[in-house]
Amino acid sequence: MKKALDRFSQQAKTYKTYRPTYPEELFKYIYSFCKARNTCWDCGTGNGQVAAILSRSFDRVFATDISQEQIHNAIPKPNIYYSVQRAERTTFPNHYFDLITAAQAVHWFDLPSFNMEVNRVLKPNGVVAIWGYGLLKVNPEIDLIIHHFYKDIIGKYRDKERGHIDQNYSTIPFNFNEVKIKKTFKIETQWTIDQLEGYFNSWSSVQHYKAKNKGNNPVEKLISAIAPKWNTGPHHITFPIFLRIGTPFR
Repeated sequence: MKKALDRFSQQAKTYKTYRPTYPEELFKYIYSFCKARNTCWDCGTGNGQVAAILSRSFDRVFATDISQEQIHNAIPKPNIYYSVQRAERTTFPNHYFDLITAAQAVHWFDLPSFNMEVNRVLKPNGVVAIWGYGLLKVNPEIDLIIHHFYKDIIGKYRDKERGHIDQNYSTIPFNFNEVKIKKTFKIETQWTIDQLEGYFNSWSSVQHYKAKNKGNNPVEKLISAIAPKWNTGPHHITFPIFLRIGTPFR
């Protein structure tokens, strides 16, 4: 099993504040495959953003992350049980969960070990859903600036696991009976330029850049390039969502 690396504790508060929220339609679609809604495990929960939504529909939600700082900053709910654990090796009982989720997280895991753990703790009629989101879109002019930043400025500072995101998780080993996804989903929000800046500062690649360049923050130049084209007020922001759903082999 590969070593677990904590890439988000350093910017846990920024992560909590500026990460986008998934649409309710996404969860309704995932729930439509669930046979029961008793127990759910959200792995790589981060700030508990997804766990908080799941807690409205499941009796008990168990949410794990390797980052103590993320768990410390997570959203509290009476039926969410947070713990610091690796997704690949947990203390949960066999065949315990009706649903297992991993949102914008599974690409960090040791994938063969994670698949084995999911098969161990998922009920025989349970569901596993993994999803993520791609590069944001604002408008064609600003999108070009963001793509230049993503590819040419911080490209070499991105973790190699980010490649799974760029491939819409098609390269993720997914050892389950896979469901054909018949809908498309996207995150839609309204952001000010300050919120946009905060989001970019939550990227692990930005932290890597700063560490290698004497603390210089590349986001400052990015925002300076975007600002003249932003005008005033919030802009409509979208993120494309990709989703894979499966059930255990019988």
